[in-house]
Amino acid sequence: MSDHIKAVDVAAYTVDTDQPEADGTFRWTSTTIVVVTISAGDQQGLGWTYGPAAIADFVRGELAEVLIGRDPLDVPAAWSAMVGAIRNAGRPGVAGYAISAADVALWDVKSRLLGIGLHRLLGAAREAVPIYGSGGFLTYDDRTLREQLESWAEQHIPRAKIKIGDTDQRDLARMRQAREVLGSDCELYVDANGKYTVKQAIRLARCFAELDIRWFEEPVRSDDLAGLRQVRRAVAPEVTAGEYGCDLVYFQRMCAAESVDCLQADISRCGGITEWLRIAAVAAAHGLQLSGHCAPQLHAHAAAAIPNLRHLEWFHDHVRIERRFFDGVLDPAGGALVPDDLSPGNGLVFKTADAEPYRVR
Repeated sequence: MSDHIKAVDVAAYTVDTDQPEADGTFRWTSTTIVVVTISAGDQQGLGWTYGPAAIADFVRGELAEVLIGRDPLDVPAAWSAMVGAIRNAGRPGVAGYAISAADVALWDVKSRLLGIGLHRLLGAAREAVPIYGSGGFLTYDDRTLREQLESWAEQHIPRAKIKIGDTDQRDLARMRQAREVLGSDCELYVDANGKYTVKQAIRLARCFAELDIRWFEEPVRSDDLAGLRQVRRAVAPEVTAGEYGCDLVYFQRMCAAESVDCLQADISRCGGITEWLRIAAVAAAHGLQLSGHCAPQLHAHAAAAIPNLRHLEWFHDHVRIERRFFDGVLDPAGGALVPDDLSPGNGLVFKTADAEPYRVR
């Protein structure tokens, strides 16, 4: 029997963006990361999510007492206990994000106690995890967009995604610029963040056919499964969605509705690694691949463990924070992340002193 969980610590940190960021439906100037640390034996496990600082209060007030005293090796049991404890709070939103961060910390502390890499504990299906560069915010001028795209090209990342959801004219102009900068060998992706109507998405996709767009993310609202299916059947690029899913049933419905060509899921939202692995199985049962949304350092080890992985999102906003707050981050050079076999857990060390100036709760 291993040592039991003796402490659950949590803190929230807000980091300003390097400049205002926006997609088709939202604008922001800062991002909050909520970091959960679970202690068992002589080890600590790290987990985190991105969202309101209230997530930290929820972990402290609702989840810590559920976890303390449990065997850290029995992660599914701890996950089930957390899900049971938040029944009246509801799974979507703050409660689901809190469970996600705690679950990641549980898997990390377990693998550290066992002295192996997290991807090996989960069972590696691949050595390297493909990524795509992601940013291209609507607030960027032409020069900023060009510089970001060129930075990914210099790192030999062969896939890149930009935001769309402004006027048709500006969206098309930005896609043309991206294709010009990246050349014909790079896969070009676009993300409308649910801004378009069905007819608008189909019309615009016909206009950008010559640009060889491969990935059309959330052309309409992600909860409009019928609309996603209509767009998917009418356009050449692969249609994808799922980043806001909070439980297994959400993803089952999306797959069964034949709404996407590739499923997306976010470990920091969907219920952590425990639920993400089950979501991968649901996707596989429907003949689909799974793509990890944002937070690349959080996803890397779990992504290495699923056979039907498409790739991970190398999201500019989260990359900045993870590099600032963690030692041991994985290198994107060559377009893939390679989990370290020599480091136990996720291989990361939280830089408490560096993070402290950004603490909000």
